[in-house]
Amino acid sequence: MDIPALVGDIVKFLAPFLPYLVKVGEKAAEKMGEHLGEQVPELAREIWNRLRGRSAVEQAARDVAAMPADADAQASLRLQLKKLLAEDAALAQELARLWESAPAETRTVIASGDRAVAIGGNATGNIIVTGNSNRIG
Repeated sequence: MDIPALVGDIVKFLAPFLPYLVKVGEKAAEKMGEHLGEQVPELAREIWNRLRGRSAVEQAARDVAAMPADADAQASLRLQLKKLLAEDAALAQELARLWESAPAETRTVIASGDRAVAIGGNATGNIIVTGNSNRIG
């Protein structure tokens, strides 16, 4: 099992959901289910339920919840989660099993900033143009 890759995937996936999961808990996860479909919120809730209560991870998750797109906050959460999984092999196996059971479509793509573009899949052969007064001929 590649723990750094697993941790990176989980943090990218959880970041947009943490404002709901950290602050409100179960009710927010149910509300997310109404808007985003059943599988994604369920997976986010299952992962968070296994991480909740672990002080270093939870504090880093609160920082990500406050700033979901902040790379430094996400890096802190990755570090704390990596430390936790290095110490708790059973939890690492459980999270790996959960992540492997996730649908392939489970992706989080964030575009931030002026003229940002985010692609959640393969964009080979496509042209993406951002900016003012651009012309394609």
